[in-house]
Amino acid sequence: MAANATIYKASLNIANMDTHYYAEHDLTIAKHPSENDLRLMVRIIAFVLNANENLVFCKGIDSDNEPDLWEKKLDGEIKLWLDLGQPDEKRIRKACGRADEVIIYTYQEGAASSWFAQVGNKLKRFKNLRVINLKIKGDIDALALRSMKLQCNITDNELSLLLNELSVEVTQEIWKD
Repeated sequence: MAANATIYKASLNIANMDTHYYAEHDLTIAKHPSENDLRLMVRIIAFVLNANENLVFCKGIDSDNEPDLWEKKLDGEIKLWLDLGQPDEKRIRKACGRADEVIIYTYQEGAASSWFAQVGNKLKRFKNLRVINLKIKGDIDALALRSMKLQCNITDNELSLLLNELSVEVTQEIWKD
């Protein structure tokens, strides 16, 4: 954990009708000093979209050797590597070589589109890589509370995050499958 990190507690009630995964997860998340509320919430979204009992948050922004989240097998091998934003080709190559499956979640429309226009053709060779652009509708920053209890519903690849009267919708746009 980074020095001066801010600790967030998130209680997630996940109902994924697409994969029939229903569970509650109580998470403790360290927010790096250079991380904004949007990126913190995108990390939580990535967790919700891939939730299982073995998925954990990593050092992420604090480390070049670890993703934002990962799932490891019992033998220590990496089953799933989740990165956020627009990683460079070297990092993507490294991730694809180390993990069975790699997913990159982009979330800043303009920057993400220009990044993918530059690297999209180079990414075709990675058979275990998916790139998904998250389209967020609603005030996602308002959900980023130090202690949050979120209802997370997924139907037809659309995620609804609910906190009291606040609601945010997240749709997934597949850029590379």
